[in-house]
Amino acid sequence: MDSHIGSSFIRCDSSRGTAELVVQNATYGPGGHGASIGYTIIDSELARILIAATASGVCWLGIHHSDAYLEAELRRDYPRAEIRPDNNALEYAARHFVAYLAKSSSELRLPVDIRATPFQYAVWRELCAIAPGTTRAYADIARRIGHPGAARAVGHANGANPLAIVIPCHRAVGSNGGLTGYRWGIEYKQRLLEHERTSAQTSLPLPTIAS
Repeated sequence: MDSHIGSSFIRCDSSRGTAELVVQNATYGPGGHGASIGYTIIDSELARILIAATASGVCWLGIHHSDAYLEAELRRDYPRAEIRPDNNALEYAARHFVAYLAKSSSELRLPVDIRATPFQYAVWRELCAIAPGTTRAYADIARRIGHPGAARAVGHANGANPLAIVIPCHRAVGSNGGLTGYRWGIEYKQRLLEHERTSAQTSLPLPTIAS
């Protein structure tokens, strides 16, 4: 897979403080029906990272210390897909993502192939609008997307986020500021926030989100 930006994509430019998420229809059905998904697992300074993609774009990204756990979670999310290791096809995406995470690259450009309900898409776009290293309560996110009182539903949308880190669900917290409800474990939620806070990039303005 190359760096071509198709109809669905995520694009981050930390040098300008911008992030853009655009999601159109996925190329597969519920549970990954009809999808052929390749994946690779790579090292990063924070943990092991699994990147998975169809021929059209990245469809899943997870972070954990256990390769077996990452593989099991991928298969749990896509029970109806054909899934196989594919290190060669994902070399560019993996290398580019790790460089961005390590801040040795200021730009991340990835085509994506993900499914989203209108509510999930609204939540994920709002997550992208949270400044790196800062947090926002689920209830506040719900109000901002026009669904006051839907904090629990926002939490569910966070849990359904298929692209850990790049769609930054680690920046969502409980009403008391507690680091709760992170699929990959509170330890990694804390690590990601601390990584962002200590980065020189945290002084950038809020991202802008595509309509």
